[in-house]
Amino acid sequence: MNVNAVADLGPDARRALFERDAGIDEIRGDVRDIVERVAEEGDVAVREFSEEFDGVAVGNLEVSDAAERAYEELDDELCETIETAAANVREFHERQVPEDWRDEFGGNGTRELGRRFRPLQRVGVYAPGGTAAYPSSVIMGVVPAKVAGVDEVVVCTPPAEEMNPVTLAAIHAAGADEVYSVGGAQAVAAMAYGTESIPAVQKVVGPGNRWVTAAKAEVQGDVAIDFLAGPSEVLVLADETATPEYVAADLVAQAEHDPNASVVCVTDDEDLAAAVAESVEEQAAEREREETIREALDNDASGVFVARSMSEAILFAEEYAAEHLSIQADDDEALLGRITNAGSVFLGPYTPVAAGDYASGTNHVLPTGGGAKLHGGLSVDSFVRSTTVQRLDRDGLDSLADTITTLAEAEGLDAHAESVRRRFD
Repeated sequence: MNVNAVADLGPDARRALFERDAGIDEIRGDVRDIVERVAEEGDVAVREFSEEFDGVAVGNLEVSDAAERAYEELDDELCETIETAAANVREFHERQVPEDWRDEFGGNGTRELGRRFRPLQRVGVYAPGGTAAYPSSVIMGVVPAKVAGVDEVVVCTPPAEEMNPVTLAAIHAAGADEVYSVGGAQAVAAMAYGTESIPAVQKVVGPGNRWVTAAKAEVQGDVAIDFLAGPSEVLVLADETATPEYVAADLVAQAEHDPNASVVCVTDDEDLAAAVAESVEEQAAEREREETIREALDNDASGVFVARSMSEAILFAEEYAAEHLSIQADDDEALLGRITNAGSVFLGPYTPVAAGDYASGTNHVLPTGGGAKLHGGLSVDSFVRSTTVQRLDRDGLDSLADTITTLAEAEGLDAHAESVRRRFD
């Protein structure tokens, strides 16, 4: 892994690092065709695309019974592991559930204002398949939705001759109401518009490959989505006290997700940078997914970077706005206080990103490509809507009448002003 100085980065290198995207533009046309066919033809198109892209002739699209059987037949230790992870995620997200409130505000008469929260009725969760199965992503999508009070959670996961039993078991354990054997862009389209078998949902969430992301971009507007996520990424912000092997382990772990994953370390210590780069090479050679890791390490958006000071390193991290930000430094809390842009933050040498991926309780469905500058990751908030509530008595309205009518007339909306005046005629 190359070591470079932050100060020496040219325009092209900075663009590769700080203008990461989901890589969906070149496939938008093909995805649009898939989405339109599924919207028009329903199950027929879904089955044709499943055979074309997944090589599987799918009969009954619903596999809810298979998910329940997989859970019942799962090895006890693995079953307990899934339940523990789900319980931790549930406990964390239960702290996020908003409470309705209504208060009286100052002034003459009654001015009672409040806010109420209600969950969506039906949401769809995409559970990735492909080169690796992600039962953890099922938990991250389904559990917050159920905690929020969503009535019906639909899960779509790619078909296979033998579907991954751990993923199916996790879907059941997480509390999904219906499970369907369909993946890719066709799954997103099916959940967005509905088919004969799959009900239309109000919102589609969950990570996936660029075909899934492009499909979410296509259906956005007709249905809500969480966000457009690209390949996974990590940035480790480290000082001279960091353990090189720990930093390298986090970089290698993230690199095994995807050849397009971005893995970065930025530090103000040259010796640490060299030691991290060396350890990355050593650890990569020991991993089963070495080929994938090597490709990610060679990504233009990956590397080890030396800053002239920790302040410059923080500016780098802020501009990068990583999906996962690990801070391995002597005063990590002080550094955290200077960070605004990050999807999820991992503090200290014993908080690997893998903890958040699986078991600590936080959600691992997070913004990528600098999206952390604009929004956070998946949470209970993703599945609820807020409504404001207000009540005025006659005196309360009278105390606001001049303000309302003056502003209404300034905007040329005479009927608005009259709707107030008429109550006092």
